[in-house]
Amino acid sequence: MLFSTTTPEAKRVALRQMLTGPRIARFPGAYTPLSTKLIAEQGFDGVYISGAVLANELGFPDIGLTALPEVAQRAGQIARVTDLPALVDADTGFGEPMNVARTVQELENAGLAGCHIEDQFNPKRCGHLDGKAVVDLATATKRIRAATEARRDPNFLIMARTDIRGVEDLAAATDRARALVDAGADAIFPEAMADLSEFEAMRAAVDVPILANMTEFGKSQLFTAAQLEEVGVNLVIYPVTLMRSALGAMERVLATIAADGTQQAAVPEMLTRARLYELVDYHGYNQFDAGVFDFEVPGLHH
Repeated sequence: MLFSTTTPEAKRVALRQMLTGPRIARFPGAYTPLSTKLIAEQGFDGVYISGAVLANELGFPDIGLTALPEVAQRAGQIARVTDLPALVDADTGFGEPMNVARTVQELENAGLAGCHIEDQFNPKRCGHLDGKAVVDLATATKRIRAATEARRDPNFLIMARTDIRGVEDLAAATDRARALVDAGADAIFPEAMADLSEFEAMRAAVDVPILANMTEFGKSQLFTAAQLEEVGVNLVIYPVTLMRSALGAMERVLATIAADGTQQAAVPEMLTRARLYELVDYHGYNQFDAGVFDFEVPGLHH
């Protein structure tokens, strides 16, 4: 009730443990704080918070328009309502190395289990779009060093994302990944891998956990968790899936109201009131409230 019963420190330890375990960890992208309850109920391992989704939620394209305070606040709201570890997209770190350092500390304060920082130029663009530009190696490694030096909790996960595969070949991507690990990255997010063999090559190139981004309509095929696990991927994210699903449903019900003058035909597809109350734990809050306010105030009835 209210917030998670697990501390941020414990969630960070849990994330570290699952990334070194034999099984691939699955992190759907949380659309809202409440959607984390659905993720947890289905037995997923953690929650991913996409920078693209946070930007889109505000009505912006994913081109670096969101700022650290917005991301830290929303990510914190999502992280605090779930016992699962939450990994957040920190874009390019929101500025120069000193800004990257501040980003890490703000995300620690917000209760996140880890973040990833990418090697695109700022302003950046969605990792599965063409025309990306990446920074030079010195700038990329400086960001990661700043991030690792800034954290207070050694278990806060610093993941380095490289977008170099979108502009160069696989060898350039594996070289960049090795350099980012040397700079202190705890894990690697190789964006826009072309196929399973490229994930396999990345797995062979580094000795830290690697992430696969299974986003719809992207550069990669939508491989199954089992396929990814087989080539050594440790973590798979589904960043925009819940938002796309929710917006698709909203669009359909609005079209129904526009056409029929009532939402009646769409009601069977909706979450029921009882199910919504169950998700937000109305019963638990009600019991708690009754336990606190089960006394009479003296003199109230005189």
